[in-house]
Amino acid sequence: MRASYAEIITALKCSDGMPISDLCREIKMSYMGVKQHCLNLVKKGYLEEWRVPRENRAVGRPEKLYRLTKKCDPLFAEAGAQLTLAVLEGVKKLYGEAAPEKLLFHHFNQLRDRWLVKVRKGKSLVEKATTFTALREEEGWFSRCHYDPSTGFRIEEFHNPLSSIYEVYPNAVRMELQMMEQLLGTKVVRDVALVGKGRKRVVFEIATLGVREESGQRPLSQRLPQRDDDFQDRLF
Repeated sequence: MRASYAEIITALKCSDGMPISDLCREIKMSYMGVKQHCLNLVKKGYLEEWRVPRENRAVGRPEKLYRLTKKCDPLFAEAGAQLTLAVLEGVKKLYGEAAPEKLLFHHFNQLRDRWLVKVRKGKSLVEKATTFTALREEEGWFSRCHYDPSTGFRIEEFHNPLSSIYEVYPNAVRMELQMMEQLLGTKVVRDVALVGKGRKRVVFEIATLGVREESGQRPLSQRLPQRDDDFQDRLF
């Protein structure tokens, strides 16, 4: 795939759709160049286009946006999901119901130990989170660190190679969250945000100055136990 196509697909993966003008600014390419590439990708089945009303305008033509189609899914790693699920199912038949989750627990412990040295080199939480995000990307995740005064510091996840495994073994979500807290040394809250057109995005809220909670409301997820054996006792 051409490098310019890859840049467009990467930019759109981080959004719920973008117009040509925004793509131009994002990948620093001419308007006509981006437009032609998008049209080509639509013809190839990688992009789809739709129109939405322009913001702050009562009249005028709707704005045309582009977003990824399902054909782009194979471009982002899925960690051999079908093979992994088949292996976990075989392990369960051989060694019992708890065996697959024990293997997943071991997997996240290995990731934590492998990434710990590099993440802990960060002098600030932002540096640690940025390093952690880069390490995840090498393993097939696709996410970005983001700061907004109204929402705070967070990691926005656009692709997770284990997503199909999480559907079958939802406790793995808690294992991943615990790993993140141990690596970053702070509270992490996982939320699933709606981003339009029925699409969802996983967001990890990183506590920088304490846990951010609204008065009278429960946290978006419960605090996880800090020790591995405590967590394993709760699972098994």
